[in-house]
Amino acid sequence: MLLIHCPYCEEERPEIEFRNAGEAHIARPSDIASISDADFEKFFFIRDNTKGLVYERWRHVHGCARFFNAVRDSVSDKFVMTYKAGEPKPKKLPGAGK
Repeated sequence: MLLIHCPYCEEERPEIEFRNAGEAHIARPSDIASISDADFEKFFFIRDNTKGLVYERWRHVHGCARFFNAVRDSVSDKFVMTYKAGEPKPKKLPGAGK
């Protein structure tokens, strides 16, 4: 079973308590009504989906119900770290030397 650390509850809980909410750190356009259809499509649908480390939003639906961000390795499915929503992308990752 995969355990995920909730940065608000401060504990690791089983993956069935959480839901993935997509890519993290997506900036919403300031005036979304004025952008082109192509730019709207890019903002709304197109995601990086890279192999390796990905930054994602998660929600602890069966716990505190809060959103948080996570760094996860998409190859091994292991979580490198989690951090509170609104915090910037970490510059250094624990154990990754980055």
